[in-house]
This record gives sequence, structure tokens and C-alpha cells, in this order.
Amino acid sequence: MQLEVVYLSPDELTPYEGNTRKHSPDDIDQIKESILADGFLDPIGVWGDNNLIVEGHGRQIAAKELGLDKVPCIRLDHLTDTQRRDYAIRHNRTAELSGWDFGKLEEEIAALEIEGVDLSGLKFTFADASALDDLFAPAPEQEEKEPKKIKCPHCGEWFEP
Repeated sequence: MQLEVVYLSPDELTPYEGNTRKHSPDDIDQIKESILADGFLDPIGVWGDNNLIVEGHGRQIAAKELGLDKVPCIRLDHLTDTQRRDYAIRHNRTAELSGWDFGKLEEEIAALEIEGVDLSGLKFTFADASALDDLFAPAPEQEEKEPKKIKCPHCGEWFEP
């Protein structure tokens, strides 16, 4: 299978009424910042004759607010309706399940700031990787056996900082 990229007006795209993902105004602002800084690098997944959005609802809103004439889209017409709905949920969930290497993140942000890149809109608010330890509370059973592991309060997963 080869994915087909097409360029469509954001107004030609139909948001899926059953979309399970929400976007706050801050989310949309960050998407717009990304598009303005780097271009529209993440195509919107569309399906069917009415260009139903499978994934990329926030990008479509951002594109409309920016007044873009055309946006890149990938055709997902090879999916059945059931596969389309399944993919939309899986696509969004996988990003939530991945974690950060906070030490490397801090290094990357610091290096980019030296090069003049402003990432303040992403709202990372830490001075160094060790400051992130305050965001997570190690469980007592983990503290004795593996004191370096911390539990994420959002997803409940254990990881080493």
C-alpha cells in the first residue's frame, strides 16, 4: 500500500462528529506556532468522498484560523469504516502512552535556545532534569528496591529518570 498525499482546502474537510479527542485554545495555538515555525509537516488523515477527518482535527482548526488555502492530507480510503474508527483512537492513544527522556529533553531545549529557537510556547517549565523529580512521587514499594524509579501521576507507569 502506498499512501497518497493530496492538498485540500481546510474547508473541504469534514470533522468527524464522533471524534474522541478534544483541543483547547492553547492546543490550537501551539499547533499554529508549529505550522508557522516549521511548515505543515504532519498531513491530516482523511477518508471517503466527504473527506472525513480521521486524525488531524486540531490541525484543521489551526489551518482555518491561519487562513491557509490548502493543507496536506493523506487518503485513508483503503480502511473500512470500522478500521477508520479503530485507527483514530489508536493513533491518538499511542502518543499519550509514550514518555519523555527528561535529561535529553532538557539538553535539546537548551541547545535549541542557544541557537535562538524559542520553545516557551510548549510550556516546559523546568530548570534541569532533577527538578522533574518533584512532579512524580515514588511508591514506597519501589523506593526500597529501586529508588531511581518514579511513578507518573498521569498514566501510573514506572520509569527511570
